Formats: sequence, C-alpha cells, structure tokens
Amino acid sequence: MMRNWLLIGKKNMVDRILIDTNVLVDYLLTRDPYYEVAKKVVLICTEGKTKGVIAAHSITNMFYILRKDYSAEERREILINLCTLFDVEGIDRNKLLAGLQNGDFSDFEDCLQMECAKVYGAEYIVTRNISDYKNSEVEAILPKDYLAVISLQEQSLEDEE
Repeated sequence: MMRNWLLIGKKNMVDRILIDTNVLVDYLLTRDPYYEVAKKVVLICTEGKTKGVIAAHSITNMFYILRKDYSAEERREILINLCTLFDVEGIDRNKLLAGLQNGDFSDFEDCLQMECAKVYGAEYIVTRNISDYKNSEVEAILPKDYLAVISLQEQSLEDEE
C-alpha cells in the first residue's frame, strides 16, 4: 500500500523511471491483461509527467522479440519512435563490468537494466518481474503500483493548491 510519506521530497518533481523491456513489449503487442496499464505508463512519460528511459539493449531485444508480429521495416519504425519518445541509456564498459561482477543477480540482462537505471538516476524500474530485481539498488515496481504513486503525487499537489 502506498502512503503519503512516499511523497516527501517529491513536490513538483518529475520522477525518472526505467521502463523494463516486458512493459514495452506488453504495450507494443497489446498483450492482455497487461496492455492497458503499460499504455498508461507510456502515456505519462510521453505527456511529460514522468521522464522515462529505455536501456539500449532493450532496443535490440525488442527488435528480435517483435519479429513474429512486425516486418523488419515496421520494427525499425517502431523502435525509432521509442528512441525519439524516451531517453536511451547506453551500455558501456563500466556497466558491463559492474553487471558481470555483480553476483546478486542470476539474470545478467536484469542487472544491466539496474546499472542503466542507476546511471540515469531513476527512482524506479517499472517491470512486471519485480522478483527479478530483489537485489536491485533501484527499486522495482509493478506498472500498476507506479501509476498509484503518480496518482498520489497528483492528488497531493492538488490538495496543496
């Protein structure tokens, strides 16, 4: 349950989030039952209520994942649009080495997501797989729970006015 104390220090701030690949794929493939909440997360980023980032390796992963549903040309167009709408955090030697040396993650890709989120200054990693991030230095949160946090922030701002 989200509490108002979560809002301390958040007044008039725009959250920074890393959106995990699974949430973006839910949105792009309109996967039920996850599509609606994924769409809302994408919209709050495109509307500027939240600053969203995608890890660069998510782009390559999605190019592969989307191959069954979209042609190569369509995938390029979709991913170019995502790169235009969101910030993209690259993978460099430091992130790779940090991820490879981190024995707390069983999934290297998830560890790289966390490394990208840390460098970006994200408050949350928005993902459907929060258990994958139990050892993350950046808090993992379900999309529906992140939307609840945003709703509390908006309500708190309205109450102050």
